[in-house]
Amino acid sequence: MNRIRVILIDDHKLLRNGLRGLLEKNNEIIVIGESETGKEGISKVINQKPDVAIVDIGLLDMSGVKVIEKIRQGALNTKVIALSSHDDPKDVIGALNAGANAYVLKDISDDDLIFVIKNVARDAIFIDAKVSEIFKNTIYKDSPQKKLSRASFKEQHANLTEREYEVLKLVVDGKSNQQIADILSISEHTSKAHVCSIIQKLVVDDRTQAAVKAIKEGII
Repeated sequence: MNRIRVILIDDHKLLRNGLRGLLEKNNEIIVIGESETGKEGISKVINQKPDVAIVDIGLLDMSGVKVIEKIRQGALNTKVIALSSHDDPKDVIGALNAGANAYVLKDISDDDLIFVIKNVARDAIFIDAKVSEIFKNTIYKDSPQKKLSRASFKEQHANLTEREYEVLKLVVDGKSNQQIADILSISEHTSKAHVCSIIQKLVVDDRTQAAVKAIKEGII
């Protein structure tokens, strides 16, 4: 069994040590590197291409959002989990727009973090429940003209098939390709094909941006 390879980027050594200790207790995860600066972290991720990078949003040397952006540019297959001590909607939106696959708060339980890592590695999206409603409400407040009904969303994206619309809703719910396949009783290959088609039709770069666009335009 291939273990999920993780790199930690956080400027607090105590937190990194705690995370490493927690993750290495799980036989499905291995920490292959860590960094206390964004610059060094970007280099390590691009060179080692881990399955998952956990990035502190509040790094001292550079913006965590910028680190995520650079990682997504240089290591396309690496999933990114943004880690934060607060629920500022601007950070959530910035991280997701930069390409983060998940946004979690530092008070997340050990079991929940393991769950997020495993599912993000399988293409799922995750936004901490404590910030998700704030995130959605902020988007609607800042962009009221984009809050559309389901019918309006479908009208503006008429090139989405009914099945693709179903799949997109599940992507917004954070489901992985395998979970989507199980729910819709289709193969994982078909699920992945639908997600790829949705990404192309919505003119976005990945499933996270597809979910963000769907939320902004009122699909949920």
